[in-house]
Formats: sequence, C-alpha cells, structure tokens
Amino acid sequence: MKNKIVVLTLLAAVVAGCSTQKEPVKTTQAAAAVRKNVEVTIDGVAGFQDTPLQPDGKWHVHDPARPQPVIVTPGKTFSQEATPPSDAVVLFDGKDLSQWRDKKTGGDAQWTVADGIATSAKGDIISTNQFGDIQLHLEFKEPTPPKESGQGRGNSGIYFMGLYEIQILDCYNNKTYADGGTGGIYGQHPALANACRPPGEWSTYDCIFTAPRFAADGKLISPAYLTATLNGVVVQNHQAYRGATNWKSLGKYSAHPAELPLALQYHNNSVSFRNIWVRNVPLVNEP
Repeated sequence: MKNKIVVLTLLAAVVAGCSTQKEPVKTTQAAAAVRKNVEVTIDGVAGFQDTPLQPDGKWHVHDPARPQPVIVTPGKTFSQEATPPSDAVVLFDGKDLSQWRDKKTGGDAQWTVADGIATSAKGDIISTNQFGDIQLHLEFKEPTPPKESGQGRGNSGIYFMGLYEIQILDCYNNKTYADGGTGGIYGQHPALANACRPPGEWSTYDCIFTAPRFAADGKLISPAYLTATLNGVVVQNHQAYRGATNWKSLGKYSAHPAELPLALQYHNNSVSFRNIWVRNVPLVNEP
C-alpha cells in the first residue's frame, strides 16, 4: 500500500510538472507579434495581426497579409486645376486659410501658405463651414524627395464630417497595409486600385460623400457612403463606412449632427494642397 502511495504521488508530481510546462515556442514572426502586441512585416509590408478581425472574418485591421490594390497608371491629367462650379463653396483658393481653423485650439490654422499652395504643419485643420452630403474636389502633392516608408511616407487624410477618412499617403513604389493606402477608407476598405502619381506631381481627389442617418433615439438608419476617384480612377464605388475610422480598431457609429466640419490631417509629413472646393449634393432616393 505504501509503495502504491509513493508511486501515485510520483505520478501526480510528473503530471503536475507537465501541466506547468510552457507551450512550445511559436517560431513565426506573426505569432510572436500577437504575443508581444508589436508590428509585423510580411512580404515587405508592415502591419498588425493582433488587431480585431474585420466583419468578414478574413483579415485583421491593418493586416500586412491582406492583398495589395492593383497598380493602375492614371492618365496624364484629370480634373487638375478644375474651376469651381458656380454653386461651390471654395475652401482654399491659394490665397489664405480663412475657411479653416486649428482643430485642437479653434484658432487660426497653423499650416503654411505660399505660391498658392497650403502645406500641412503643426496640427489638423477643420473647415469653418459644416457639411453633410457633399461633392469634394481636392488636389494634393506628396513631398519630394520621399522619406521613410509605409505609413511614414507622405501621410495625411481627408475626414468627412471630421470622422470618416479617406487616406492620403505616398503609395508610389511604397507598400503599406492595404486598408491604409491612398484611396482606402482607413482601417476598413482598401482602394480598388493604386492610382498614385510619383511624389512631386499633383494628384486629384473627386469624391461624393453621403452622410450617415440616425433615428431620433440615436440608432443608425443608414451608414455613410463614399464614391471616390483618384486621378480619374475609381478607388471607392459607393462603399459603406463601417463607422468612424481609427487606428487599429473597427469602425463604430455614434449619433451626431447632420452636418459637421470637413477635416484635413497633419501626420508629421509636409503634404501640399491646392484648389479645394465642395458642393452640397442632397440625396434623392427615388426609383
């Protein structure tokens, strides 16, 4: 009996020892990143695989393994220096930033203006006017020579209603996670194509944005939608936003007013802008 007890005791100790052994060390870089909550690089693309899964369950937010948009060489010109229509609200005509204010302080926009060009600096800016459903025309130019890589190269963005971003980034010969490239709805929907021009050349965005609708109790009735062309190439086709855009997180809607300011982002890169104007385009849902 005593021998049996000794044997059972030894067996229990062995089992206990096995149960406390660490799991085999995972050798893949992606798996290591999940444990450490750090950036991973796959096929030259830096991103994350410890972020939430997109609703389709295929990719994580900012997943470096997500396929890159197909590269499309745009035509030589498309709507560059387009004259604003008679009913447009001109937000920047090359003279000053009187139609904008600093997002953080509410004071004067701290971006620089020279030779008809506004250059991002010191902080985000928001329009003094508020908008809902709009047509937007905007021209931008990435800094040259290009510096850094991925999200560190020529980063900026347009935020409809200050909440819903379409990305600006130097994606010319520069890979980044697919949902963070130029023409992408940041963190949600990659661009349908990479139609970026080289840094130092002017690019054009022509967008139609439809604001989300909320019920009186704050519940979402219909999401925000975006149709966008970059240099004449459709990069979003009436694509629904999954909510407000943000870094490393899924989109989420919170009820807000029907009209809010447009915002332009400063992301530690000096991106140039010119010829910015919008038109109010009321939504008419009739068969």
